[in-house]
Amino acid sequence: MIDAHAHVFSTSMPLKEGAWHRPAFDANAEQYIETLNAHGITYGILAAASISGTNNDYTLAACKRQPRLKTTVILSPDCTMQEMREMATFGVVGVRFQWLNAPDAPDLRSKEYQALLRNIADLGWHVQLHDAGCRLPAYLPALEDAGVNVVVDHFGRPDVDHGINGEGFQRVLRSIEGGRTWVKLSAPFRLGSDLLVKQAAESLLKHAGPERLMWGSDWPFAAFETRFSYEQAIASLHELVPDAAMRRLISNDTPMKFYFS
Repeated sequence: MIDAHAHVFSTSMPLKEGAWHRPAFDANAEQYIETLNAHGITYGILAAASISGTNNDYTLAACKRQPRLKTTVILSPDCTMQEMREMATFGVVGVRFQWLNAPDAPDLRSKEYQALLRNIADLGWHVQLHDAGCRLPAYLPALEDAGVNVVVDHFGRPDVDHGINGEGFQRVLRSIEGGRTWVKLSAPFRLGSDLLVKQAAESLLKHAGPERLMWGSDWPFAAFETRFSYEQAIASLHELVPDAAMRRLISNDTPMKFYFS
């Protein structure tokens, strides 16, 4: 079993100005490995912590200490290929575009972002995309044209008002059909509605299938630390995907092929 979405951070790590969250306690790589061991999970994929901006030192150090972990990073669009190749030696597998709290969507067709996307594709990395579902249509066409693999976080984050019929979620489904987009069944507590989580999971299973879905815990549940647990994350997967064969594909076979082949 593979946990395809988790974070590591500490109370002493540098934070970017205006960071949306300030850790109240340490959640380091060793604690995460202990959590994985306690639940019989083999590997973990870290999502770059946006609270540190483009400073990836803490996450890279975690992967260096714990080879069972791989990670994405947050990069400036002018990051060089040489820098990215060096990061790859630490277990980096992709670049996270985390724009949920950004006031404006960046222009992925700009010269700088086009160069970054070419480097991502050449390295065999992927783009990990996280934003409100209603803003995903602003990014997906450019990412599809760039020929990069895309992993969309947290069910595509459909909003409660428009649900799975909203243009954002429907655009994610169309992107999956193109063959380079995957979606994570992760952090159901961030969608704000148990019914919406259930509907999103059902729609993704129907339109994407387990070959395009992966599971993630979102440990240590930033801003929800006392309201969600690892046991609940696993229980949610079982509830949303009751078929054991499909669940194995989502939690093991698909992420194994995606991150380790």
